[in-house]
Formats: sequence, C-alpha cells, structure tokens
Amino acid sequence: MASQLKFVLPLSILTISFLYICNADSCSSHTFSDNRVYSSCTDLPHLGAALHYNQSSSGNSIDIAFRAPQSSSGWVAWGLNPKGSSMVGSQVLVAFFHSNGSLVAYPTQLDSYSPSMAPGDLTFPVSLLSAEYVKKEMIIYATLGLPDAKAKYNHVWQAGSTVTGDVPGVHPTSGENVLSKGTVDFQ
Repeated sequence: MASQLKFVLPLSILTISFLYICNADSCSSHTFSDNRVYSSCTDLPHLGAALHYNQSSSGNSIDIAFRAPQSSSGWVAWGLNPKGSSMVGSQVLVAFFHSNGSLVAYPTQLDSYSPSMAPGDLTFPVSLLSAEYVKKEMIIYATLGLPDAKAKYNHVWQAGSTVTGDVPGVHPTSGENVLSKGTVDFQ
C-alpha cells in the first residue's frame, strides 16, 4: 500500500500542475476589448501579470497593455526605470478605482521606497493612457515615447490590495511583490 501511495501522490501533483498550466490564460491567447491587437507579449514571472506591446515603425514609441489579476479594491502599476533596476527611479503607470467609482490611470514617479503616488509627469512622453477592469484583471493601456534609443529597458510591475483616500496603499514587501522586476526587450 505504501508503494502505491508513493506513486499516486507524485502523479496527482503532476496532473494538477498540468491542468493549471493548460487552463492559464497565456499572453499569446489573450484577446482585448475594442479589437486591440499586440504583436508581442510576455507572461511576466510574478504576480500573474503580462505585458503586451507594439513598437512603432520608427522604433521610438511603443503601445503597451499591462494586465494583472486584481480585485476592484486594489491597484496595479507598471513602468520603466531608465536609470536602474529597482523600484526607486521608476517611471510608472498606475490604475485603480477612484472613490467616485471611475477607473483611473495616471503616470507617477517612484522617487523613494515611500513614494507619494501622486499623479505627475514622467521623463518621457505618455499618451493615450487609459485602463479597464475585465474578468478580475486591471489593464493599463498607453503609448510611451521611449527614453533613449535602445531596445532593452529595466521594468517593474506591482499590485496592491488597498486604495485609501484615492491613493494606492503600500504593497506587500515580501514574496512575489519584491521580485516583480526584470528587463524587457522591445525589439
């Protein structure tokens, strides 16, 4: 009996893992509202997030869609860090439900580990910024004028569970939340 249990338990774990992977909505199979189509995407390694993008033919701007699972009481953010690889110094786009019920999206700079999260200008142009909430995911859309003439950028993404006084609350400071950074190659 013990040898049968040793065989059944790993097989059960393998089956559950396979079913989870097969049922996951990978970025390549995702469809957006308003017939938005992105030529490239990457499933980000943390927080269940994904980044979709189209680079302009001139190579100096990019259309993005960042999506992450979130409750209607939380917030999500994604951005580039032109000068480093961590949260501090990042230029981000944040989205959440405002107290008036509307979904808002705006740019902000993360100038410390306790940023104000107030709307502000970034060091590169942002246009067509909007957000939507679909199937328990928050999605941020924008067109960015890329800083510098390069293809690879450091980027960060984040999710928090609270918004108080129309300001995103602090995200968890352990686990996947502190690992949600990397490099994106827009080529």
